[in-house]
Amino acid sequence: MGRVRVRQHVNPLSGKYRQPITLPHWEDIYGNYAQPLHLDIGCARGKFLFKMASLYPKTNFLGIEIREPLVTEANEHRDRLGLTNLHFLFCNINLFLNPLLASLRPDVLQWVTIQFPDPWFKHRHLKRRVVQAELVDTLAQYLADGGTVFLQSDIKIVAQEMGERFLAHPNFVKQHSENWLPKNPFDIATEREIASLNKGKYIYRLLLKNLNKLVSLY
Repeated sequence: MGRVRVRQHVNPLSGKYRQPITLPHWEDIYGNYAQPLHLDIGCARGKFLFKMASLYPKTNFLGIEIREPLVTEANEHRDRLGLTNLHFLFCNINLFLNPLLASLRPDVLQWVTIQFPDPWFKHRHLKRRVVQAELVDTLAQYLADGGTVFLQSDIKIVAQEMGERFLAHPNFVKQHSENWLPKNPFDIATEREIASLNKGKYIYRLLLKNLNKLVSLY
C-alpha cells in the first residue's frame, strides 16, 4: 500500500471540514449488513482495522478519519484485499456523528474505539479535541445496551479528560477496577501504540460499557 503524504494535524473547526457528508447506503457497503458494527474514530491509515477485519469476518468495521486522502487510500487498499466487512469514511465526527449513527440499523453499533486522538495541547485549542460532551451523549444514545468503548492515549491528561467525559455520563461505567487498563483487550496495536511502546511510554487505557449488559470482545 503506497503511503499518501498528508498533514498530521488539521483543524476540525475550519470551514473545509464543516461541509455536509453524504451518508453511505450501508446495505451496499457491507457484504452482510446485519452483522454487528465496530466504529473506530480517528482511524488514520486504518492498519488496526485491516487486521481486525481480517481476524473477525463476522463483524463489520467502520473507520472514521478527517483527512480525506487517507480515507481514499484505505478504501482502495480494502478493495485490493477484497474485505467486504470494512469501510472507511471521510467525516468530521464532532459535527456529523448523530446523522451518521442515525442512518444505521438500530442496535447494530456494539464497539467504539478512540485511540491516540490529537491532543491539541494549547488551552485555546481544547475545543478541537475529539471527545466532547456532545460526542459522548450521541454514543450513549446509539451504542447498543452493554456496548463497549475502548479509549487509549500515551498522554495522561488526554486520557484523563476522555475518561472523565465518558464517566460523567450516567450510561457509562468502567469495566475494570484498576485506574488504567494494563493491556489492550483487542491484542491488535495501532501504529502509534507500537511506536509509543517501543519508546518505553506508558499507555493509558480505559474500557467502558454502556448501561448494565456486558458484551464480550469478539
